[in-house]
Amino acid sequence: MAKLTLAELKKLRSDEKGKVEKRDVEGKTTRIIIGMGTCGIAAGAKEAFDAFLDEIEALKLSEVAVTQTGCMGLCHVEPTAEVIVPGMPEIIYGHVKADIAKRIVNEHIVGRKLVDGYVFDKPAADILK
Repeated sequence: MAKLTLAELKKLRSDEKGKVEKRDVEGKTTRIIIGMGTCGIAAGAKEAFDAFLDEIEALKLSEVAVTQTGCMGLCHVEPTAEVIVPGMPEIIYGHVKADIAKRIVNEHIVGRKLVDGYVFDKPAADILK
């Protein structure tokens, strides 16, 4: 393994610090919670997690926190992600691969529309009235 220069090490530290800050929920209004139980990890939750972080970074969405949790009990639709956006119902998406994670950021969080075909849990319609 090649040795890192001081400049490369500082850049790596800065890049990783930015990723860690995106996981801090304090002061953030929007949250994405990825199911990272063993079933989620086996289904690709790590790739979805990274895709969420990358898209949030690309769009410079400072109000969004990405965190992880254990199994959400929806093993048949892993990887899963719960999305909490102010003024919208809390939604759990299933089959969230990297491309769907990016769609969730762009369509749900930015565009404020649900991503059809991937919603697996939401509040009852009568509660939303």
